Amino acid sequence: MTDRIAELLSSLLPGGKVGSYVAGEILPGTGAQLDLVNPANGQVFLSFADAGAPVVQAAMEAARPAQRAWMAMSAAARGRAMWEVARLVRAHVKELAELETLSAGKPIRDTMGEVGKVAEMFEYYAGWADKLHGEVIPVPTTHLNYTRPEPFGTVVQITPWNAPIFTAGWQIAPAICAGNAVVLKPSELTPLTSLALGAICDKAEGIPRGLISILAGGGPTTGAAAVSHPDTRLVVFVGSAEAGAQIAAAAARNIVPSLLELGGKSANIVFADADLSRAVAGAQAAIFGGAGQSCVAGSRLLVQRSAHAEFVARLANATNRIPFGLPTDPATQIGPINNRRQFDKIGAMVKEATAAGASLAAGGGCPVEFQSTGGFFFAPTILDSVAPDAAIAREEVFGPVLAVLPFDTEEEAVAIANSTPFGLAGAVWTQDVARAHRVAGAVRAGTFWVNSYKTINVASPFGGFGRSGFGRSSGREALAAYTQTKSVWVETAAAPAVAFGYVG
Repeated sequence: MTDRIAELLSSLLPGGKVGSYVAGEILPGTGAQLDLVNPANGQVFLSFADAGAPVVQAAMEAARPAQRAWMAMSAAARGRAMWEVARLVRAHVKELAELETLSAGKPIRDTMGEVGKVAEMFEYYAGWADKLHGEVIPVPTTHLNYTRPEPFGTVVQITPWNAPIFTAGWQIAPAICAGNAVVLKPSELTPLTSLALGAICDKAEGIPRGLISILAGGGPTTGAAAVSHPDTRLVVFVGSAEAGAQIAAAAARNIVPSLLELGGKSANIVFADADLSRAVAGAQAAIFGGAGQSCVAGSRLLVQRSAHAEFVARLANATNRIPFGLPTDPATQIGPINNRRQFDKIGAMVKEATAAGASLAAGGGCPVEFQSTGGFFFAPTILDSVAPDAAIAREEVFGPVLAVLPFDTEEEAVAIANSTPFGLAGAVWTQDVARAHRVAGAVRAGTFWVNSYKTINVASPFGGFGRSGFGRSSGREALAAYTQTKSVWVETAAAPAVAFGYVG
């Protein structure tokens, strides 16, 4: 595996070295050594030095002239450059997907699709580049008043370990479409594909060197230096609510706004009149896709009591047949947890839940056949008859663990769904159209599905309510989040009235 990763890095990064990608070069870090661990066997396969403040400074210095050059181009030319990025990503789908699988532990069937979606993101926003414009406002004076959407300047983006290249593309594309430069710090656990994406962007004709920099380093060190840098004009964070609160507070000290895409504890509601076969398949996708390491995971399954026993039995039977194993196997649908810390957290939460009275309907830990691998494999787990106030029903697990909560009435289902401080996503399964719309309107969530789960697209706005964050990171709304509005007043009267002073 180590040799294959070295080959992939040689084909994707300058010199094949791991460091920070700044203005076309890989800059070595200045801090402590950071280790990358293979989730499938628990072994260190690569080490690099934490970037630190000096490398952050270099990225910021490169961003300033690059952003000015980018905005000096016509909007159409910026769109063509972004389209070229998409073409280059498509040309490297296999290498990028394999690198993501080997370094992050995501099944190859998932990473192939996610890299394709990164190309879609650049294509979508390439089409928006020459369509950003303001409006003329009919003010009650003799002025022409119009608005201009203008970029912030340099945007710092901090992305998580669960979907590294997907999240990098999700954030970079709208930011540069709006005219900003990007300094992105991926998780120190999974920096490789983000570095590769940065290098690919620089190969596209029209992208100025320094417009997109990727920092390889830790959060408390490199991330903190980037957030607090005086050139930072906007901070974007994707990750836990606890870390998001700290980052937003740090940005606010410099009067810098932030966009936060945080965690979730999403409710997947199944009524007795639903197509139960479809709902069983949907419930599996909702929680077990990506080994449950997804902010929108449907980690709370609310089942109407009259269908509860049958539904859980069918779901447990189906769950035990999901292909589980090595991420490099094309048949694998659930691979390992990304890191030891998260693996241990998941196990502790499941143990606590069963001790508190939840019954184990499936899974519960590392399967026997994987215990000797050293990898972070956790079987898809179903905890039945969970109380709404139990910790497993209120706190994000971020793993393949489903808490099942029975309910009786529509009102009770909505109340349970809204009983956590999170508000990222949710779903309802029913054949009653009126009920579907009622529940969709009543559940507090930024994204809600009806008879479906986990479908997202770059054209649709995505973000959360409450503790799940604020701002939108896709669709047209993301462009509003990455721009600030300037109001321009032009006097048009031949002899304007003088409101104060004297005409000289």
